[in-house]
Amino acid sequence: MILLYILITVYILAVNFYAFRLIKSQRDEFEAGGETGGYGKLLLAAILGGAATIYASMFAMHYRLSNLLLMIVLPVLAVLNFYGFYLGYRSVWMFL
Repeated sequence: MILLYILITVYILAVNFYAFRLIKSQRDEFEAGGETGGYGKLLLAAILGGAATIYASMFAMHYRLSNLLLMIVLPVLAVLNFYGFYLGYRSVWMFL
């Protein structure tokens, strides 16, 4: 049972770290004058569980996306991610 808690926690930390590094690299590329590319990786990281980190780090770094749809979808995905993490931790008790 402890192993499942550890696996869920490591997954959440890894996805959120990747999401933070991804938004930081996009911001640095944008400030250097380059194009940021597509938002596919960013959306995938948000769906996998990093939506709250992406949304919070964008405001902390003063970096705004030009895609309005993504700015609306990120908070919705963050709520769904939190609910999924809650179900992940709660369902560990069903394995007892």
